[in-house]
Amino acid sequence: QVQLVESGGGLVQAGGSLRLSCVASGDTFSSYAMGWFRKAPGKEREFVAAISWSGGSTYYLHSVKGRFTISRDNAKNTVYLQMDNLKPEDTAVYYCAAVLRPGGSWNFDLGADYDYWGQGTQVTVSS
Repeated sequence: QVQLVESGGGLVQAGGSLRLSCVASGDTFSSYAMGWFRKAPGKEREFVAAISWSGGSTYYLHSVKGRFTISRDNAKNTVYLQMDNLKPEDTAVYYCAAVLRPGGSWNFDLGADYDYWGQGTQVTVSS
């Protein structure tokens, strides 16, 4: 079992940057694939980015590709989401999620395929 704690959210102007962090504890972090999701008011939860347990593969929502970068530091039990050129439509609560060594059938963009979730961190982008 793993516990996840996000940080790094805040208020930023459009065009600005934020880096979200998600620290994991309780199990071997390097055995988990990690994902970032977000939920805006009145909208359904949305996949943002994911990274394989090895870090060798990354996946992105089309609208954030080229602006967001997911990475992980297994020595620090941390996954990051670097967000650049932020837009007002990126405003949401951002959640990190973990799944233990998913197999070939892993749907990285499906929240139901993750086992553990953090409490979320608010990102607000002003225009």
